[in-house]
Amino acid sequence: MNITKTNIDDLNAVIKLQIVKEDYESRVNDVLKDYRKKANINGFRQGKVPMGVIKKMYGTPVLADEVNKLLSDELMKYIRENDLKILGEPLPNETEQKEINWEKDTDFEFAFDIALTPEYTLNLSKRDKMTFFKIAVDEKMIENGVEMHARRFGSNEPAEAVEEKELLKGNYAQVDAEGKLVEEGITSEDVAISLEYMADEDAKKKFVGAKKGDVVVFNPAKAFANKTDLASMLNISKEEAETLDADFQFTITEINKFVNAELNQELFDKVFGEGTVSSEEEFKNRIKEDIEKQLVNDSDYKFLIDAKEKLVKKSKMDLPEAFLKRWIIATNKEMNEEQVEKDFANYVDEFKWQLIKNRLTEENELKVEQEEVMEFAKQQALMQFQQYGMMEVPEEYLTNYAQQMMQNQEEQRKIYERMIDNKIVEFLKGAIKIEEKEVSTEEFNKMFE
Repeated sequence: MNITKTNIDDLNAVIKLQIVKEDYESRVNDVLKDYRKKANINGFRQGKVPMGVIKKMYGTPVLADEVNKLLSDELMKYIRENDLKILGEPLPNETEQKEINWEKDTDFEFAFDIALTPEYTLNLSKRDKMTFFKIAVDEKMIENGVEMHARRFGSNEPAEAVEEKELLKGNYAQVDAEGKLVEEGITSEDVAISLEYMADEDAKKKFVGAKKGDVVVFNPAKAFANKTDLASMLNISKEEAETLDADFQFTITEINKFVNAELNQELFDKVFGEGTVSSEEEFKNRIKEDIEKQLVNDSDYKFLIDAKEKLVKKSKMDLPEAFLKRWIIATNKEMNEEQVEKDFANYVDEFKWQLIKNRLTEENELKVEQEEVMEFAKQQALMQFQQYGMMEVPEEYLTNYAQQMMQNQEEQRKIYERMIDNKIVEFLKGAIKIEEKEVSTEEFNKMFE
């Protein structure tokens, strides 16, 4: 097999592969022999079909299949052995590819376009400056954190009368325009409703001040917009709920009010573990620390976006744009030329950034080990458990949960990418000059508008 590469310019090249009969003949014969062993054709015993019949039936498609396999293998082998740094994947050349007749030709020539990785420089130093936006933790954020934990561990307690956010239990019965019970109308008993999620303010006002045993007449279809919930509440089908427009009397059998947990040692232990926090001041400081950790992630994300913009501009690299447009369409069947042209500037930036990321990763040995991926997954698992108030989670639970996450290849890839991004952020913080600027949450959010 003869393989040659011709450079068109610094960014584009053509690879030609000449495949002759000696390159593929044994492969094709081996496949046809296997076909012969398995073929079931009327008039012949299995394994005794003449090879001429097999070749006539399967020769051409087997030839095309084996030549294409050989072509793919040898093309990628050539790129790998010659250490060609390419963008995307090889594409069939649109002008030099000769027409192929699989039934008559014995020798074949293929031509592929490849895009070469551009030369560029970064030369990062302390002369390069970037701003790191540190988000300030204010008292309102801390109080919101306290409220969140107090509410998470709060409880429903009996109440004498309805105010505005109570959870009620009672019995529904359909009534007519005069407020009388409808014979064989819709009824539903021991139903729980929350005034907090009642959309109709007029209906909500009817409940305020009511006590156990009181009867309130209202239209639940107007009060609760979600028809699935309405159907469940009245024990009817969703189709009935979609068209329902009737008044019901609701006889209150139980009134419960949600009360936040008190700020005491019991709450401190539930949130942060037994004995970890022993005063309200320590509790608030620990909440502040947790918020700061979360906000650092947000600041790092903003820093990475700014770094991408700065380094893409600094690299001043050129790309083989015509090739990349073809490649995007070839690998995304739902895309057309108009869509690619519209978004191509963003594609170009992403290509450049990926090249820069790869160089930073390789040159500075920013490796992500499997143990790190697993530890990150365990931390993600712990955060999910903590959302449900489980602060002390056995190690084997976290490991099992993380292992389940790692079985999902897409999830594993996302974690790996996040960790590479984190390592790049930390590397850049040490390689260039960082000017830290403290901003409020509102100021920070405006940067994304």
